[in-house]
Formats: sequence, structure tokens, C-alpha cells
Amino acid sequence: MATKTLQQLIDEGVDGRHVLVRSDFNVPLDDNGNITDPGRIDASLPTLKALLDGGAKVIVMAHLGRPKGEVNPKFSLAPVAEALSERLGQFVALAGDVSGEDAHERANGLTEGEIMLVENVRFDPRETSKDEAERAQFAEELAALAADDGAFVSDGFGVVHRAQTSVYDVAKKLPAYAGFLVEKEVETLSKVKDVPEHPYVVVLGGSKVSDKLGVIEALAEKADKVIIGGGMCYTFLAAQGHNVQKSLLQEDMIDTCKELMAKYGEKLLLPVDVAAAPEFAKDAEKKIVGLDEIPEGWMGLDIGPETAKNYADAIKDSKTVFWNGPMGVFEFPNFADGTKAVADAMIAATKDNGSFTVVGGGDSAASVRLLGLDEDGFSHISTGGGASLELIEGKELPGVSVLSK
Repeated sequence: MATKTLQQLIDEGVDGRHVLVRSDFNVPLDDNGNITDPGRIDASLPTLKALLDGGAKVIVMAHLGRPKGEVNPKFSLAPVAEALSERLGQFVALAGDVSGEDAHERANGLTEGEIMLVENVRFDPRETSKDEAERAQFAEELAALAADDGAFVSDGFGVVHRAQTSVYDVAKKLPAYAGFLVEKEVETLSKVKDVPEHPYVVVLGGSKVSDKLGVIEALAEKADKVIIGGGMCYTFLAAQGHNVQKSLLQEDMIDTCKELMAKYGEKLLLPVDVAAAPEFAKDAEKKIVGLDEIPEGWMGLDIGPETAKNYADAIKDSKTVFWNGPMGVFEFPNFADGTKAVADAMIAATKDNGSFTVVGGGDSAASVRLLGLDEDGFSHISTGGGASLELIEGKELPGVSVLSK
């Protein structure tokens, strides 16, 4: 059975019906609780607006941070309710609990075209419980918010790779549909997974080889080039025999990196120079050095300019590019050049070459916004880091597959 879509639900009619929506509002906050990157909230708006325009009574569920199954005001969705109210141009009430009395009273009191948010679903330990009975009980309580006429819309692409209650179990309790965002993400990323146009270049960064091992293996089979940057490149460089000094290193992955280099040789592009620093700090001194010239006690915090040029050239010649993971510590302006070079090359490839360019969520998407780059310059910026990687790898996404059951 194919996945039912939000458009089908709207065509069936949502006027006066309760619709329970799982969105992804896991946004970064500063020390004062202000949202620093509202990208995921903005991505949820088309689905929410379509439901409200159709006269639905909308109840939104989401998580924020890792409150570990306990109520923690630091992780309250209050800033999200405020940001949503502002963007939708109407009041978004925040319940004082997740599936308790206040949430049910507010849900019952909704009228057509009104919207509310329940509190952080991870305040309830059953959201992430490994016990199926516990999750099923919590799912019943959440589904009950949508009353007898209800439906469930899955629109939090950033969480569909997790079999958690508000993503997976609730979808078994109500008629379930894919929201506009989930539908678009699956469609776009499947293009990259199934039939990418060649030359196909994959750009991988991030801190640990172990986190990206499955992706490197899955994608190196299909891609023409796999570019390696970020903290994980130093384990590859160590495997080549270079002294990476105090750079991030996973010693237990050195042999694995040797095997990957032996197997995929020419396909893997690795740094030829790095931007090094004596400490991990925003205002640290910066030196561009060759691979065997990192000063004693220093660490690599970004790829060097020659590497950036090599990577940019490979990207500009491509027809498909998938990027996941920054090239360096982009949060430090001094060490953001490598990440910016890769992003700029992708934008150029999209414009000049008609390339299909996808930013695979997470830190890559955050870096595009932090560096003030043109988001429309890419074919697609995913809202899901882990979810986009798992889809591209060919793994089943529980929160998507459950919609077809």
C-alpha cells in the first residue's frame, strides 16, 4: 500500500476534524532561550497552514533537546509556540503537559482553524521507551487528543528514522498521512539514492568516521568521488601515515580507514593541507600547513586552501552532489573557509552546470544559514541529518514505512 499524503487528507476534508501533527521543532537555543536558527519551524509551515486553511483543529507534537524523560523548563516548547504564533499570524496555545488533563481540555476546546502545541513529548519517558507496551499506552493517550474523527500527519522528517511513540506508534492508532515536508524530503532524497546523474560527488564531514562508516561504504559504491573533510579526515590522514598531532583522532578506526582507502582508492579525495591551531578556541591563532607540518601540540580545525580548491573543482564538474557534514569548525569564523568553499562550489554547480545539489541536514544546513549563504542556491536543503543519511544509505525509516501499513 502506498503512503497516503496530506493532499489526500485535505481532499477527503479536514473541516472541523482534529488533526494530530508530528513536527520537528528541535531548534537550537541560546543561553537566554532564544531560537538561533528557526529553519525547522519555517519548514513546517506549509503543512500547518494547509490544515488550518482547511478548517482543521490542529494539535502539534514535537520534542526539543534531550530532557531524558523528565519535565525540564529549559526544554519547554514555549519559545516554539511564540515563534509559530508569529509566523502563522494567529495564537498558538501551549498545553501545560503532553497527554494529560490540560492537553485534553485544550484539544477538546479547539474550534475550526485553531492550533495548539502539546509540551515537549520527551518530557514523558514513554516517548523513547524500548518497552512496546509503554509506548503503545502513550500512543493511545496521544491519539485520544485527536478524538474520534481524528487523523495523524507525520511532518517531522528529522525524526522519521526513530521508532519513537509520537513518530511511529501513534501512526498505528489513527489514519496516517505524510505531510508536505516528509513527502518532499523522501521524494528528493530518493532521487539521489536511486538514480543520481553522473558525475556524482558525495561530500562528507563531521567529527567521527564511526558515525559515517555505513554512509561511506554505501555511497562509495555509487559515487564517482567521495570528498572527506571535517574532524573525521584526521583519522584517514593518520591511516596514510601522517602525524596529526592533537587533531581529532579515532585510533580504533585507523585500520578501517586503511581498508576503505585500499578498496576505494581513487574515489576518495582527502586533504593535502589543513588550517591548524594551538587550541580549540574561536580566536585561536591559525596556520596553513602541509600534512606533515602540523606544529607539535596543535590540531587541525579546517581543511586548507589547496584542499578547498581541489574539492571545489570536483564539485563544479559534477551533475549530482550530496553533502553531509562541515569541513571544519565553521562556528569559528577563522575556520569556516573550507565549509564555505564547498557550499559556494555547490551553489556554482547548481547555477552554471544545472547540477542537482542536496544539503543533507544537520550541521551542514546550519552552516549554510550561519555563513549567510543563499539557501535558494541549492536544489534542496534537508531538515534531517540522521534521517537523510539513513535514507541515502538505503535503510528503512520507521516513521515513513509505518505510514504505508
